[in-house]
Amino acid sequence: MKRKRHSAAEIVAKLHKADRMAADGMLQSDIAQALGISVMTYHRWRASRSAVEKKNSAERHESDGAGLSIDHDKAAQLERLQIENQRLRRLVTDLLLEKAKLEEML
Repeated sequence: MKRKRHSAAEIVAKLHKADRMAADGMLQSDIAQALGISVMTYHRWRASRSAVEKKNSAERHESDGAGLSIDHDKAAQLERLQIENQRLRRLVTDLLLEKAKLEEML
């Protein structure tokens, strides 16, 4: 089965949708199927979100109460970092290939 990487914003949106489905009384397996993910992925996302929410709840008490913007900001920052990481990996790969070519010529 082909793996699909979801952006942080997509994960947040799907978890909000899952919360609404759970409130309507749907089973976890049906929720995961409707979201197009496995039940294990759904559990992993919920666990990571609850860890982030616990951390953010401490920050919210200190901040002016902009809780949703914190999640969105962190999701956007995570996505930017992932893109930068991909770019840097490509750069390192190119440099390693160039080094290998030069070593062969020597």
